[in-house]
Amino acid sequence: MASNLTLSSSYNAKMNPDIQNERNKATFDYINLTYLIDGSKEKTERRRYIQSLVENDPDFQHKPLAFMTREERYSNSIRKAILAVKKMDALGLNDPWEMEIYKGAANRSEDPSLTLHASMFLHAIINQMDTDQQAKWSEQTFGYTIIGTYAQTEMGHGTHLRGLETTATFDPKTNEFVLHSPTLSSIKWWPGNLGKTVTHAAVAAQLYSQGKCHGVHMFMVQLRSLEDHQPLPGIELGDIGPKLGYSNIDNGFLRLKNYRIPYDNMFMKYSKVQRDGTYVKPPRAKLTYGSMVLIRSFIVGSMGAQLAKGATISIRYSAVRRQSEMELGAQEPQVLDFQSQQLKLLPYLATAYAFIFAGKKMKDTYIQSSNAISEGDFSVMPELHATSAGLKAFTSWVANEGLEIQRMSCGGHGYSQASGFPELYATTVPACTYEGENTVMMLQTARFLMKCMTRASNGEKLHGACSYMSERVPSRSQASSLEHFLNNNFIIQAYKHRAYRMATAAAMSVQEQLKKDKPHHEAWNNSHFHLLKASEVMPLKCIYF
Repeated sequence: MASNLTLSSSYNAKMNPDIQNERNKATFDYINLTYLIDGSKEKTERRRYIQSLVENDPDFQHKPLAFMTREERYSNSIRKAILAVKKMDALGLNDPWEMEIYKGAANRSEDPSLTLHASMFLHAIINQMDTDQQAKWSEQTFGYTIIGTYAQTEMGHGTHLRGLETTATFDPKTNEFVLHSPTLSSIKWWPGNLGKTVTHAAVAAQLYSQGKCHGVHMFMVQLRSLEDHQPLPGIELGDIGPKLGYSNIDNGFLRLKNYRIPYDNMFMKYSKVQRDGTYVKPPRAKLTYGSMVLIRSFIVGSMGAQLAKGATISIRYSAVRRQSEMELGAQEPQVLDFQSQQLKLLPYLATAYAFIFAGKKMKDTYIQSSNAISEGDFSVMPELHATSAGLKAFTSWVANEGLEIQRMSCGGHGYSQASGFPELYATTVPACTYEGENTVMMLQTARFLMKCMTRASNGEKLHGACSYMSERVPSRSQASSLEHFLNNNFIIQAYKHRAYRMATAAAMSVQEQLKKDKPHHEAWNNSHFHLLKASEVMPLKCIYF
C-alpha cells in the first residue's frame, strides 16, 4: 500500500502541538524574514502562488521516489521536465526566477532533468557564440526543438582543463572541424542527460590548426538524429550507470571518432579560426570557462538551500521527539531542549541563512562582472574566478558536513528514506567535485591571493575582496566585552586580521621554499597546508563582509 501513496497525501495532517508551541515562542517576525529571503512581500506571494499551481496540478503527482526503479525515476523526471516547459509556456511564465520556482516545485526533492540544457548549454550559446551563431542556435534551444548538454569532463581529466585530450582539428580543404577522442581517458564522462536524452552538446576540445594546438575551445556538436534519435555515424555514447544519487539523471559518456562538424559550429565570439586556418586568439584565454563560473556562482546559494532543508527536518524532528529524562519522574523532554542538540543544529541553521544571502551576493557579482566582460572589461575576471571557486568549495564542504550532522541528530530515523536525508545528501555531496574539485578550487583561490599579496607588498592599493591587504589591520582584537562580539564591525576586523595573517603565512612559506632553491612548482606544492588555510578565509570574508 505504501508504494501507492501520492506526494500530497500527507498535506492534510494536523499541526503537531510541540511544533506550534515552538513557533509561538519566536522572538522575531518570521514573515518579514521570509520577505527578506524572497526579496519582497510581493515576491513571496508570487512564489507561493506559483508553487500552488504545481501542488494542485494532478499531472505532477506520482508515487514516492523511494519506491521507483532507476528507469522509472528517469522517465518520470523527463516527463515532468517537458510537462513543466509546456505548462510554463501556457501560463506565460518567462521570468527566470519564476521559472526556477515552478520547476523546483514540480521536482521537489529531485534536481530537475534537463538542467544543463537551460543553464550551461544555453549560457555557452549566449555568451560564447557570435551574433549570427546565436541567431541560429538560441531559438532552437529556447524552444526545446534541440536538447543540449555541456560535455567537458573526460574519463581522465576534469578540473585540470588544460589536460583535456579530445581534439578538434581544422580541415581547411573542407571547412570543417574533425573531433576525435584519441584515447580511452579522453572519452567524455559525466555530462547530464547525455546518456539517453540530448541531441546536441557543447563540447570542450583542444583546438588544432596549421599543426599547432591553441588550447581548449567549445564546439557545437550534434550527437543524435532529429528523426529517430539514434546516434549519428562517428558518435558513440550511452549511460554511465547507477550513481550515489541523481538517479533521475542519465549522466553519460561520449566517444568521438573523427567526427566532422561545420566550420560555423566553433563558438566564435571571442576567438576563431579563419578559413585559411589562421587562429585569432581571445582577449583572455579563460573566457572559455565562463559557463563553469556561472554554475559555481549559483552553487553557493543552493548549498544554503540544502542546509536549510536539513535544518528544517532535523529541528522539527527535535521539537516533536521526546527522549530520556532531565528530571526524574517528569515528562520526557523534547530532544531540542538538550543543549547538546542545540549546539549541533543551530549553528547550521545560522549557516544556511549566511549561505543563502552570500549566494544572492554572488549572483549579483556574477551578473555585474558578466556585463562588464561583455563590454570589454576583462579586469573583473580574476577576482570573479577566485571568489566563485573559493565560495563554491567552502559552502559545499560545510553543507555536506552539516547534512550528516543533521541526519545523525535525528537518530536512527535519519537513516530512513522517509526522513528525506538520503536523497538530500546524495544530491548535495557531488557539489564537492562537480564544476571543480574543492581542493583544487581552494588552491586556485590561493593563487589569486598570493598575486594580490605581491601587489600589496609593492605598495599598490587594492580594491575588492583583497582590499584589506592594503589596510592597516590591528594586530590584536579591539574587543573588550562580550557585547563587542555581537558588533559586526568587531567581527569584520577580526576576519580581516585572520585573512591577512593566513595569507602572509602562506606567502612566507612559498618564499622560504624558493630561498632553498626549490623550483616554483615544488615550493608551491610544499606550501599547500598554508595556502589552503589562507584560501579558506577568503570565502568567510566574502560571506560576512
